[in-house]
Amino acid sequence: MAASLKNPNVSSSAEEIEEDADYYNAAACTVEKRESTADHKFPSFSGSFPKITVCWLTLLVIIGLRIYFTSVIAATNDKLITELHNLQLKNQQLETDKKNLTAQLENMETAEMELNISRAQWTYDQYCKIKAGGKCYSCQNGWLPSGSICYDVNDPAPPDQRSWEEAREDCRGKMSDLVVVVNEAEKRLVSDHSWPIGEVDHGYWLGLRVEDGKWKWVDGNDLTDLSWIQQLPATEGQCVVSPSSNEWRSVSCNEKKPWICKKKGLTL
Repeated sequence: MAASLKNPNVSSSAEEIEEDADYYNAAACTVEKRESTADHKFPSFSGSFPKITVCWLTLLVIIGLRIYFTSVIAATNDKLITELHNLQLKNQQLETDKKNLTAQLENMETAEMELNISRAQWTYDQYCKIKAGGKCYSCQNGWLPSGSICYDVNDPAPPDQRSWEEAREDCRGKMSDLVVVVNEAEKRLVSDHSWPIGEVDHGYWLGLRVEDGKWKWVDGNDLTDLSWIQQLPATEGQCVVSPSSNEWRSVSCNEKKPWICKKKGLTL
C-alpha cells in the first residue's frame, strides 16, 4: 500500500521536467528547420562575388579596347584624309605644271617655226636676192667660195682687229667658226688669202689653240701634223695665226689680229 502510493509532489515535478525537455527539443528543431529554410530561400553572395568581379573586369577591358581601337581608327582615318588631300593638291599642281609646260612647248614650236622662216628668208636674201638676176649661189655675198666651203676673210685695220675669242664670237654670229684646216690644199688657200695689212704681215686667226697641253681645233680634233706649226711645245694661252708666208706661228690669244671664218656652203 505504501509502495503504491506516490508522492504527488515528486510525480508532478518529473512530469514537468519531461514536458520542459520536450518543449526545448521541439523549439530547437523548429530553429534548425527555420535556419535551413532560410538558407535555402536566401542564398549567400559570398560564392557568386568572384564571378561578378570577373564579368565586370572583362566588360571594362572590352570597353577600353573598343575606345582604344576607335581612337586608333579615327586617327588613321584622319591621317589618310590628310594624305589624300595632299595628293589632290599635288595632282592639281602637276596638272598646272603640265599646262604650263604644254604652253611653253607650243610657244617654243611657234618660235622655232618663225625662226626657220626667218632663216629661210635670210638665206634667200643672202644667197639669192642680193645676187644679180636673182640667181642663187652656194656662198653668201662677200664670202669666198671654194668647192662646198665658204670663207669670210676679215681684214680690218689694227684698231678694229680682235683677240682670238672675239674673232670666234664674230664667226659664230655669222653661223660659222674660225677656219679649221684639214689638208695641204686648204692650208695653201688660207695662206694665199692671209695677205698683209699695210706693211705688216700680222697673220690671221685660225681655229687652233692650246687646250690641256695639246694643239686642238675648234671642232674638237687634235692637230695631226705638228710640222704645220713651228713653236713647240704647246703652251696654254697660245693660239695660231696664218701669215702669208704659209708658216704658222703661235702667239698670245689676247693679241689683236684679223681672222678667217669658215662654214659649209648652201646646197643648191
